[in-house]
This record gives sequence, C-alpha cells and structure tokens, in this order.
Amino acid sequence: MLGFILFLLVLWLVLAVLGIIVEGLFWLTVIGVILFLATAVWGWLKRQRS
Repeated sequence: MLGFILFLLVLWLVLAVLGIIVEGLFWLTVIGVILFLATAVWGWLKRQRS
C-alpha cells in the first residue's frame, strides 16, 4: 500500500511540474498540487491508524 501511495505522489508531482513548464497548462499545476496534498494526507492518516 505504501508503494502505491508513493507512486501516486510522484505521479501528481510530475503533473504539477509539467503544468509549470507548459505555460498554458496552469490548471494542471493546480490539479496536481491538490491531488498531491490529498494523497499525502490520506497516506498519513492510513499510516497513523496502523
């Protein structure tokens, strides 16, 4: 499960960076950051329970 969460975090980070690099894709940066934060919080909560 931890590997899957790390995979998602890396994927969202790549999307955010891609949105920063390509000027017309600012919305991709916003979505990437939101998904990164949501996944990080979800992973942290899952880790706290076990």
